Amino acid sequence: MGCVVSTPKDSGGNRRKPGSIGEVSVYVPGLRIPKPVDFAQLLGDYLSKNIVERLSALRTRIVVMAGQEGPTITRTKRKTQHGGSTLADLLQALEDYLPVLLGLVKDGSHLQYKVQFVWVNQEDDKEETSMSNAWYEVLSVLHLMAMLSLSQANLLLLPRSSSNDGHQPKVSEESRRASVDIFLKAAGYLDCAVKHVLPQLPAELRRTLPVDLAEGVLRALSLQALGQGVDIQLGMAIDSTKATLAVKRRLACEMVKCWQQAQDNIMNLPLTNGWGEKHCLFVKWKYVEAKAAAYYYHGLILDEGNTEKSHGMAVAALQAADEYFKESKKLCEAFNASPPLSRNPPPWGTMKYLSEKIPKDTSSKVRINRDLYSYERIMETAPTLPDFSLALKPDEYQLPQVDSSWRTENIKVGQNDPNHLKGDK
Repeated sequence: MGCVVSTPKDSGGNRRKPGSIGEVSVYVPGLRIPKPVDFAQLLGDYLSKNIVERLSALRTRIVVMAGQEGPTITRTKRKTQHGGSTLADLLQALEDYLPVLLGLVKDGSHLQYKVQFVWVNQEDDKEETSMSNAWYEVLSVLHLMAMLSLSQANLLLLPRSSSNDGHQPKVSEESRRASVDIFLKAAGYLDCAVKHVLPQLPAELRRTLPVDLAEGVLRALSLQALGQGVDIQLGMAIDSTKATLAVKRRLACEMVKCWQQAQDNIMNLPLTNGWGEKHCLFVKWKYVEAKAAAYYYHGLILDEGNTEKSHGMAVAALQAADEYFKESKKLCEAFNASPPLSRNPPPWGTMKYLSEKIPKDTSSKVRINRDLYSYERIMETAPTLPDFSLALKPDEYQLPQVDSSWRTENIKVGQNDPNHLKGDK
């Protein structure tokens, strides 16, 4: 059912970890990079020259592009010689490859075990993992498609200076709306990976997957994408004169739920190297930041009540918002200082607004000496946040149909030969 070979750190493999990844609005764990495969040698006895060459050409294109751009792709907006975005080109190459690749697993074909696919890991302590199972390749392709989408969202959400004025850099509403669509697409790729690809791998192979592809990491990444999508929606609600406090509180509480579930999915996984530790810090930072926003809006709504109790609860909620906001700033600094180094873009959106409002509104509502209250006391008295179901859902991504070139493909040897089925799995 496929074999797995893992190469440890000290093998001299190339993890391609940059020293810095520049400005980060959306954290993208290190891109997994494919290594070359000789389809002609491995499949030449089973498939026509035409389809072997097609598989080779499609995958080689991905290997070359990912190998060249992987180390820098999250940092700069690179352009190809044809003027298109490198991210979009690599994503298109993966989409072109997938329908042809799926021919290897069509109807449970034994060909899925003939090729050993090798990918360089980023969050795992192993340098690379190779598996003789085409479903591992499908899983790796979907993961890379999702990471490229998150990279696209990051580029959209880095504030730009307008050439028309000297004002502070900002993110356009068009870019924000486009990023939400991209977040849902990324979540859809990951959702498909968890629901439809992981179950195709035997249990023993699933246990040996690199942590980059562990179910918990895939689920966490999907929830991160949703969480950042909700964050953008909250920022647009803040800018809208029509959005009520109740709408803003609901969005903030949904954001808390996304990040809490993301943290729950990765907290017990062995994310111990540089990329992995940075990933955990990002999730923790965004979770605490979301709680600051949720308690702030919850406090404002409680303060609208006409009772002494509601005012007291409002103060407690705003105090909690202030404490969480302070903690989020410390976690943000820890995240940026964790290798590979990163930095925040100029403040904008939800957190720019709340960084000004939370300290101001908290101090105006709190009429007691806050020095008398410890962090623990404030958190003990903070009211429970309301629980809302998540309105934002991943796009429903389905694996494409097997490429039409497989319909006329006559496998030369062994499709029904039991001798070829033995030992290949």
